[in-house]
Amino acid sequence: MQITENKVSIAIISDTHAHLDERIIALIATCDYAIHAGDICGEAVINSMQPKTGKIFVVAGNNDHYCHEKANLPEVLSFELPHGSISIEHGHQHGMSKPSHESLREKHADARIIVYGHTHKQIVDKEALPWIVNPGAAGLTRNHGGPSCLKLYCDHDDWSIEMIRFENS
Repeated sequence: MQITENKVSIAIISDTHAHLDERIIALIATCDYAIHAGDICGEAVINSMQPKTGKIFVVAGNNDHYCHEKANLPEVLSFELPHGSISIEHGHQHGMSKPSHESLREKHADARIIVYGHTHKQIVDKEALPWIVNPGAAGLTRNHGGPSCLKLYCDHDDWSIEMIRFENS
């Protein structure tokens, strides 16, 4: 798929494990698009994600075996934006406890940003291209102090990322 608008906002989440925090649901509603980088563990999570355009990009995580079979979720997904592409995968195939950014960059060398999940740890690595980002856990499971997500802003060739963490309630 190719997104042709020059100015978009994209909510990026992962590792909901069947629960998506209400504050992140509200944040997604303010964005044009949404990404879920796996370990969804329930159709209700996807149904609660309602970005402005209604378009959600979703990949299967290592805990989505049931969802993967039923919904036929891809393990890797890419889409084009003006001035670059985004590649998404759960990341567990690049190292279970700490996925290798070098391996991710090698696999998705043509992307501008690579999104992965799995570790439940929020990361924005702009050390090299492509950028590598992990939104952390958007649910209750191992969220390291509170549910988190990222918001990507793409305005022509100016891309920026906002890191967001809510306190545990």
